[in-house]
Order: sequence, then structure tokens, then C-alpha cells
Amino acid sequence: MSTYRFDRLLAPRAVAFVGAGSREGSVGRSVLSNLMRAGYPGRILPVHPTEGEIEGLPAAPSLSALPAVPDLVVIAVPPAHVPDVVEEAGRIGAAAAIILSAGLGTGPEDPGPRARRAARHHGLRLIGPNSAGLCVPGRKLDASLFAHAPSAGDLALISQSGTVAAAIAEWASRREVGFSAVMALGSAMDVDASDCLDHFAADIRTRAILLCLDRVEDARRFMSAARAAARAKPVVVLRAGRRRPDAPAASDSAVTHTGALARPDAVYAAAFRRAGLLAVQDLDEMFAAIETLGRQRPFPGKRLSILTNGLGIGLLAADRLADRDGILARNPQGNPVNLGMDAGGPAFAQALEPLLTDEESDAVLAIHVPTIRSDARAVATAIAETVTQARKGQSRKKPVFAVSLGEAETVRETFAGAGIPQFSTDTEAIEGFLHLVRYREAQDDLMRTPDSLPRDFSPDTERARRIVGDALRQGASWLDPIAVGELLEAYCIPAVPLILAPDIDAAAAAAWPLIAGGQAVALKVVSPDIVHKSDIGGVHLDLTSEADVREAARSILARARRERPDARVTGFAVQPMVRRGRRRELIAGLAEDPVFGPVVVFGRGGTAVEVIDDRALGLPPLDLILARDLIARTRVARRLDAYRDVPAADLAAIALTLVKIAQLSADLPQVRELDINPLLADETGVLALDARVRIGRVPQSRYGERDRRGGGHPGFAIRPYPVEWVRVLNLKDRTVRVRPVRPEDEELFRVFFENLDPESLRLRFFGPVRAFSHAFLARLTQLDYARAIAFVAVEIGPDGRERMLGAVRLHADANNDSGEYAIGVGQDARGTGLAFALMRLMIDWARSEGIGRVEGTVLSENRPMLAVCRRLGFTQKRDPDDPGVMKVRLDLSEAREAQSRS
Repeated sequence: MSTYRFDRLLAPRAVAFVGAGSREGSVGRSVLSNLMRAGYPGRILPVHPTEGEIEGLPAAPSLSALPAVPDLVVIAVPPAHVPDVVEEAGRIGAAAAIILSAGLGTGPEDPGPRARRAARHHGLRLIGPNSAGLCVPGRKLDASLFAHAPSAGDLALISQSGTVAAAIAEWASRREVGFSAVMALGSAMDVDASDCLDHFAADIRTRAILLCLDRVEDARRFMSAARAAARAKPVVVLRAGRRRPDAPAASDSAVTHTGALARPDAVYAAAFRRAGLLAVQDLDEMFAAIETLGRQRPFPGKRLSILTNGLGIGLLAADRLADRDGILARNPQGNPVNLGMDAGGPAFAQALEPLLTDEESDAVLAIHVPTIRSDARAVATAIAETVTQARKGQSRKKPVFAVSLGEAETVRETFAGAGIPQFSTDTEAIEGFLHLVRYREAQDDLMRTPDSLPRDFSPDTERARRIVGDALRQGASWLDPIAVGELLEAYCIPAVPLILAPDIDAAAAAAWPLIAGGQAVALKVVSPDIVHKSDIGGVHLDLTSEADVREAARSILARARRERPDARVTGFAVQPMVRRGRRRELIAGLAEDPVFGPVVVFGRGGTAVEVIDDRALGLPPLDLILARDLIARTRVARRLDAYRDVPAADLAAIALTLVKIAQLSADLPQVRELDINPLLADETGVLALDARVRIGRVPQSRYGERDRRGGGHPGFAIRPYPVEWVRVLNLKDRTVRVRPVRPEDEELFRVFFENLDPESLRLRFFGPVRAFSHAFLARLTQLDYARAIAFVAVEIGPDGRERMLGAVRLHADANNDSGEYAIGVGQDARGTGLAFALMRLMIDWARSEGIGRVEGTVLSENRPMLAVCRRLGFTQKRDPDDPGVMKVRLDLSEAREAQSRS
């Protein structure tokens, strides 16, 4: 249901309490006391079956007996009574309820699911059960169990855990850090983190979002909401329970190396990174992030200047910066800048001034160690005044971070007043600085929107589907080695050829031509029940005679019968020996996570791959940039460079292999695990030496919410670039290509808008537009295809470059009920039918997504656009608040008939 009724949930005109009796210390009474203490200006309506007055307020015996309908109902009653209260709240017209009660169960007839069904029936939004409540400080709404009411500010805190939310709120209350809202979701039976991300991403009172969770239920919805929020503002995420032993894990059922390497904590980290979220590991890091975000906006660059009154502490900070991949700025006066132990306020001010204008650094860290000759308050005042003065009239205000060891309350207040993040230690300060650096870097990943199919790669998908389909029809759960080789060949992944031999004699016969040609051979056991062949001595190398092959085959069979008597041995694989030489042993493949679906795994390969545990994970789809980033996040990446007389490995070939694997996953959801180990790499390219592929049918319901709408692999948590929506349109006087917009189209849009006449810009944007900033254009070109689409019409000029003729976009609301469109067409394409064609394509996309209606706003004087809308069946109604504007609306159930008539 997403943000439905959030307006009344977060800004209720009246709040009712059910279960807030007169007993001191009860949950309901505690929350009621907090609400009254916060000075809530709306009506407070206690409900109790026997008490006529609570906290001096008249109490009603039931919700139905209240003198007014509450927007928000706080429920603190025994679990068995919760469904009845929820039903009554929905029946009287309440918008939302907070369930503080715990232990509602998850069985179909338990109180929890019964309450959820009742709420859904009436459109009532639920927070909880087991919630610690809700705070909106700016509206003096504190319906929570927190010890102290959070102060007003511009950070939104969303937490599944009530205690984590309470800890952060308590810490912030002592640091003068405020919140636009704090929501403790508890079990998140209805309102969840995705809903909250959608709301606060669009909330003008929220500058950054703090997210604390332990689980994600619907990966596609979460990733869509998270990516949309991170595009709008910084989102910091802390995940609890990363090492919980009872957490479900893909590796519990995984049998390949790649499956075992895809542990849940690593998959979550990969998902957060791809969503553009800033992940922190513990509350200390979260507090550092809050201190930073509460006072400093993100900035480009990661070169840091360090100013200190002690060289030792400055060097410690520099070491920490280097350890965390930050960059120490190159200052003419050296870095760190050491003022000496006696340095006071004037010395800090004098040294700080040139650092604030120095173009060789991106930020400054000022560290002060109080001494008997250097007063902390005086230094803090000098730093604050210098920064404040320097920022006057500056277009780019260089960030400044401060450390005051042995801090005092007045020091914190001084720095806070100047908007300077202040930390207790150099380590905390470096982490705070790097939080914003990582946020900026995460935006690069966030704007990547790989194709459904890489543009320079054409696999034989029909052959691949036939291979997997034939194996499934035969009841196989593993592809045999021949089928694995054919599958890799279909995706242009080089592999060592092999011959499948059913018995010892056939293995010797298959090996003979290779041996006669002077090659040694490798012999491997083939069994659907033995995944790791080396564990049972199922691999023999460097065989140079038929006798060697026969002896190796007998040895393999004997040990297999001894150690795995239940295993079915179907034969042997015979391969020419491949000398490793200077090749690096890598691992690449696919694993299946129970939450986020398919995951691409890359790292150092070999038999000890799980012990070495050098791997990085990425969510498909991938492009070459994302694949290179995946490689760079491993330790083995350093061994891919040239060293001594060993040439560098072909990094492009490795990255392309990862893209191919991701595409294989997109095309073949039935491939549940793929393990190429080792994947040999050198300067000539890559070679798959051994591979395993586990397959299985994918039930339609396997991915729940994710396969209800939209295209692509139903298990992908990220919607790929919808290449299937590329079209060629034949207009009256020309043929144009229409395709979904990509992030790299920013320059295309800038040129298009700059060439539009002022009147066209006014009709498109309802007012004059004088500049097209990067932020403005990024909003038009960086899309989450799970909730928005934009089609751009282009023609190819004489120079081979695309020229934009027009574009249409549709952005669905968070509930996917409706979408708002906008369209613009250049002067030389008017009257060609382009606007009509673009609108029809946009409507087709909306229908495919299950969007119920398309809406738009058109100036009354824009008659051509209104005529197009009439032809497509849009209703038109004058805006009662602005007679110069027409509201147009198309019910998509009627759109098909209107289009057929046209």
C-alpha cells in the first residue's frame, strides 16, 4: 500500500488511545504521558471500558463512542483483543494505528494476521505489532516509548527495532541533532521500510534518512524504494543480526562454492551498495554518520587536509585515512599541519584560513588536544568564527570537521552553532568524513542502469533454453558436463573441451588421440551426487598413457564406492591438460539468495576458495563498469596487475565474463547455481577449466510480489534497462528511433532544451526556465524502471550522432495506482504525429505495469496537447484552483477502446 494515508499517520488531527489505563508504568499509559508531555496540539482521546477519566482526560468505553473520529489509534491491549480493536478502528474511519502489543503470532488464525486482514479491508494503515511508537517532533507528536522526546530537525529515522531507535534518539537528544520523524516499525505487518523510504524521499522537511533493519521481505520493492530515496538524499543503513546463527541463508542449501560464498551478510551489503545506501556496521558508526549528516551536506572529492596541535595525533588520523582508502591532500605546508602543543585560538584561525581556500583539498579536519596552555573553548570559538566568516559569499563551502579530545558541552555547542560536525576521537572524525565520501561514490553505482541485454553481446539464448529445458524434462537437477560446456559456449564463455566417457574402456579410448598427439590428459569423475570432485579424489591430472587413464579410473571408482556409496557415478570426463603457467585461478558464477534472488559471485578460485574467502558479490544485471567494480573489491584484483615478468591479466575479458554470467541468469531463471572454478585468466583472456550448473523449475509464486508485474527475471531485485521497449516509428515525413532514456542522455536533453524557444519551454514547464543544471537533468535521465519510464525519440544526424526530437515520461505513484505524465516535442517534429505516438507508447507501458490511470496537467492554451489527449480518450477538467490549467485523466481500462477508434 506504500504511502497511502501517510499524511494522516504523521500529522493526525486526533489520537485515540486504547489500553491506556490508570495503572502506572503500563505501556499505553507511558505513551499517553509522552504525547501529553510533548504538547501535542490535537485532540487526545483515551478509550477504556471501565475508567471514565485518564490523565485528566474524559475516556470513552469504545472507539465507536468517541466524540470525534481519530486519525491515529494507539493500541496497547492483550494480543487476543487486537483484531477487534483494529476492526473497530477501521469501521469508524480511522486512518492508521500503532500496535504496541507484542506476541500476535504469524499463523493464519493468530491475532496478527487477523488484524492485518481487518486493516486491509478498511484501508487502515498499521505500524507494528511490537512497535515502540512514532515521533514527529515538528508537530509535537510523540506517541512513543522513548525516554526523551526527539527534537525537531531534518533527519528521518526508520527502524524495525524499537530499542535501536530509542538508543539513536537518546544519543541525538544529547547532541542537539533533530529529526523530521522517528518511526519504530516493529514486526512491520503493514507499513514497512519501503513505504517509509518512499514517503521521506519526497518529504521536503527531510534532508537525510537513517534506516535500521534486520530483514527485507520484498527485495524488488525495497530496492526500488531505496534507489529512489538515495537519488533524492543520503540514506544511511544499519543492519542488525548480520551474524545471527538462525538467519536463513542461501549457503545452508548451496552445494557449489559460489553458493557457499554468497552468505546473507555479503548479499545484503551488495544490495545496499547497489541501491546507493551508505552502510554502517554498528551504532558507533551510525552516530558518526548522524553527526556528519546532521551538520554537513555531501560534497565531491575525498582529499583531506589535517590541522592539529600535535603531530602524533595528526599522523594517527592520516594513518586511519589511508587505511580506509581516503586521500591525504598535498598541501604546500605539509599534511598534517602541526601547530605545536601550545597553539591556541589565533594560531588555529591563521592556519585554517588558507586551507579553506586551497584547491588541492576537498575538506579540512581540525584536531585539538587540550593542554594547560591551549584552551579547548577558545580554539573551538576561533575555528567556528573562521569557518563562518570564510563561508560568507562562497558558492562552494568547503566542509570542516572537528575533533576536540576531552570535549566539553560548550565546545559541542560552539561547533554545532557553526554547522561543524564534531567528534570525540580522530577515528570517529575520519569515519564521519568518509561517510560522505562513500555516499558520493555510491551515486555513481546508483545511476548505472544496465541493459536487459548488453549491447555488444549476442548469446544463443534459444540454444541455452533448449539445453536447460531438455535436462529438466529428464528430471535432472544438474547439467551433465557436456551440457555445461554447450551452455558456456552459447554464452561465448571459453572453456576447456571435454569428452564424456561412460566407463573405463571408453575413457581410455577417448584419451588416446590426445595422448598420441603428445598431450597429457585430466580425468574427472562425473556424478550428479558429487559436487566437489576433489573431496573424494575424483580428479587425476597429468595422465600420459592409456594405462595411466585406466588405473586412474579404477582408483576413482574404488574411492567413490568407499566414501560415497550412495553416489551415482555416470562416467568420466576426459580433458586435455591445461598448464596453469602464469594464469591466475579465479572463481565466477551465480548463487541464489532467498531474499534478493540471483547474485553474481567473483573472487579467488581453487580448491581452498571457501577458506581463502576472497570474494565480492553483485546483483544482476551488470554492465562492464559494474563488473570492473566487482573485480576491484577483491584482494585477488591486485594479482591481476602485471608484476615482475608476469603480464597483466585481460581485465576486460574477466569483466565481460561476469556480464555474460549475469545475462545468463536473466535469460534462464531455471539456473539456480553456476560455479566456474577455476576460471583461468592471463593476458590472452579467460578459460573455464571446470564448471557445475544446478537447475530447477521456478514456480510462479517463488518470488511473491516481484513477479506480479513488469519484465525481466522475476527474481531480480533490480529492474534492468528495458531494451525490449525500443521502437522504430514511421512518422509522416521521417523514421525515428524511440528508446527508454538512459543516464548518459543528460547531454542530449541539455542540448534539446537549450534549442527550444521560450514559449515551448513555458508550455512544458509552466514557467520560464533559464538554466538546466546537472541536478535538474539527472532527475530526467536517471530512472528506476520499476516505477518510472521515459521514452526519447531520436534521429541520427550526418555526423552519426543522435539528435533528440522529443520525449515523454510517466512516473507512477508509490502505490502504483496512477502515474503522472509529461511530454515535450521539438519545433521541427510538431505536426508529424510524434506526440501522439509517444503518448501511445507511454500508455502501453503503463498498462503493462498494471497502473490504473494516467494523469497530467496541461495549460489551457496548449491546444495541440489537449487535442492529442482527446484522441487518446483522456477526460479533461479545468483545475478549480487555476482556471488556466486543465487536468487530464485516462482510465486505462478504457484506453484500449479509445486507441482502437483512433
